[in-house]
Amino acid sequence: MGLFDLLSRWPFIRQFQEKDSTALGDTAMSERSRQLEPRTVQADKVVPSICPYCAVGCGQRVYVKDGRILDIEGDEDSPISRGRLCPKGAATFQLVTGSHRLDHVLYRRPGAMQWERLPLHKAMEMVAERVKKTRDATWEARDSKGQWVNRTLGIAHLGGATLDNEENYLIKKLFTVGLGIVQVENQARI
Repeated sequence: MGLFDLLSRWPFIRQFQEKDSTALGDTAMSERSRQLEPRTVQADKVVPSICPYCAVGCGQRVYVKDGRILDIEGDEDSPISRGRLCPKGAATFQLVTGSHRLDHVLYRRPGAMQWERLPLHKAMEMVAERVKKTRDATWEARDSKGQWVNRTLGIAHLGGATLDNEENYLIKKLFTVGLGIVQVENQARI
């Protein structure tokens, strides 16, 4: 192989020879890059979803193969985001597949110095027991004037910005009608 053959394999030389000043054509390709294809091509199904980060509700497409997520991208059919995602939304793949993601609950008992691992079902039972105990202990059927109030002031709820309108509606109904909680707020940014 001569020097000219070797130099003609460099993308810059090919661009110059073929007058490809933008380097958007075949001159910028290598043998390896010609064989590359998107991960999404291997997917056996695409599941529509919504980004979990804020209340905007940008559409996402979750590409799945054999029950495992291959990639998550913006949904071009979404009237809200039209296929675009912010940096947080674009990083959703790492959120659901990252090795740093916790798959258990960390709990620190009152007065303890160390955290302990608990299974999720145990933590959920503890939360339910504490809600019931607090509600029973602080329940008011009537206020100081004798009017029916059926409420508890011992529990409050502050929702996050990832909750959409429908979720906020359901939480409000559950907490006010079902549990008698009257202090229900959210920190939605929109």
